[in-house]
Amino acid sequence: MKKVYQFTLAIATIFVLIVSSSHLVFAQKHKVNIKGGPIPEKNWRDEAAAAQLGENHADVKDWISLWYGPDGNYENNGSFQVSGTRDLIDEGTNGKLTEPKLSTVEGLKLTQTVKMAWAKKHGGTREWDVFELEVANQDNMNRDGPADNIDTYVMCVINAPKDMKSVMSPAHDDWAQIWINGDKWYNDRTWTGGAQIVHYNIEVQLTKGANVVLYRCGESGGAAYLNLHFDSDTHRLCKIYPDKAKDQKSFFNEVRGVLAVDPTGKATSTWADIKQNR
Repeated sequence: MKKVYQFTLAIATIFVLIVSSSHLVFAQKHKVNIKGGPIPEKNWRDEAAAAQLGENHADVKDWISLWYGPDGNYENNGSFQVSGTRDLIDEGTNGKLTEPKLSTVEGLKLTQTVKMAWAKKHGGTREWDVFELEVANQDNMNRDGPADNIDTYVMCVINAPKDMKSVMSPAHDDWAQIWINGDKWYNDRTWTGGAQIVHYNIEVQLTKGANVVLYRCGESGGAAYLNLHFDSDTHRLCKIYPDKAKDQKSFFNEVRGVLAVDPTGKATSTWADIKQNR
């Protein structure tokens, strides 16, 4: 009887190991096909050399749906090919913010006092707010405004427990650009083919504490969507904000303890901030 018990226990152990291994393989999931970032400034507009994957990530449960950013789009952009080469954050704030600076703690904090004042024909003055984008909706960028010739900016803060590698997977229609902590990590002018279809899984570097992500997408006609998720380890280990916030005030209440400050109470500058202000 003892031998039967030991045999049964061994079989059960092997089964658990197999199941655990299969979950591990599943957790490692998607192939990383872009490494070596961030993108040097001289190459910010270059397309990735890697082959597009066209992966369907509809089964991923970690898509981010809650975002912080201007409460309306940049309108009448003249097509994403035209607008995508311009810094619309710089234009809307008269140089007080830029796309790289907005993707830093210092820039994020400035949104509490700096409004986005685009020309009336481009949507006019925008407030900073928290909003939700429906992940499965291929028109989630529209937000009750024009459906075509728009640019959308969204932001989130990733609170990492340590310096760590992470993998981000964007879906977009059309031209997507992503900055993290003042550096540009992603540039793809081509629509991905669906609201949860991904061309590239990009390895990025997160630092301990607050990591500010700025995601921009410009489109001309047809579907208009942007979506983003990170690898499962990042979603398991990190806290991503907005979490339960409903507006700007509650968003900053959520991230107050996450945003780094120096002993004088000022936001800690990153190397990107220093370069920006030289």
